[in-house]
Amino acid sequence: WYGVSERIRWSRGAVEETPAGELCTVDREQGARIAALRHRYQVQYERRMSAATSFNNYEYLDILDRGWSESQVPRSSGGVLCDIGCASFWYAATLQAFFHPDRMVGVEVEGHRLFRDWRARIDYATGYLRHLPDAHFVVADYRAYHEPADLITAWFPFLTPAALLAWRLPLRLLAPERLLRQIHRDLRPQGVFFMVNHGPQEAAIAERLCTAAGLVFMARAATPGVLSKHRSMPPALSWWTRP
Repeated sequence: WYGVSERIRWSRGAVEETPAGELCTVDREQGARIAALRHRYQVQYERRMSAATSFNNYEYLDILDRGWSESQVPRSSGGVLCDIGCASFWYAATLQAFFHPDRMVGVEVEGHRLFRDWRARIDYATGYLRHLPDAHFVVADYRAYHEPADLITAWFPFLTPAALLAWRLPLRLLAPERLLRQIHRDLRPQGVFFMVNHGPQEAAIAERLCTAAGLVFMARAATPGVLSKHRSMPPALSWWTRP
């Protein structure tokens, strides 16, 4: 199916979600945290996105906010941000709100995956990026893509066969060593690579791969915030740099 979708490269043009207007499915503790994030970062995702996508954005913003505070890593601002494996890049607005990059690129190997509404992933990505300055969606295998960046982010990258198969992708796409070497090549000196993994076991695998690729460890953090309590394993965060 992956091969077919990439050969057809189906697209019906940009599509935007119907805005939720407000979130009605969060509990009191989650609502308080979302209100704090809205105030601190001046965002209100539900004005442009569905309730589910809005909540997911608040969760990612919560992870960034808690993680950077715990790690005490200086927050990147400006420059080029490259996000790896961005799916439909539904969280681009969160990266924009937190980092304020001058240019942002999301790279996704399966950019033409078809959904039940006969819209392709690239259609949704185009809609999510429509109101963001200098934000781009690139359909490519990052291992063969070159985009020098000051900040590289990867949310739950595929490091094991089980993760890849869960998304119905061919195992030939699994090459975490090459992926991390490419990140090392593209990361500008003194730049930051930020990664989020599923729990401590996967984070340990990621740490070995990063070290083998020549990346230098900066910090790690675990942020089991109230917006992530639906996850079976807490997000494990790590920061890396290139000397």
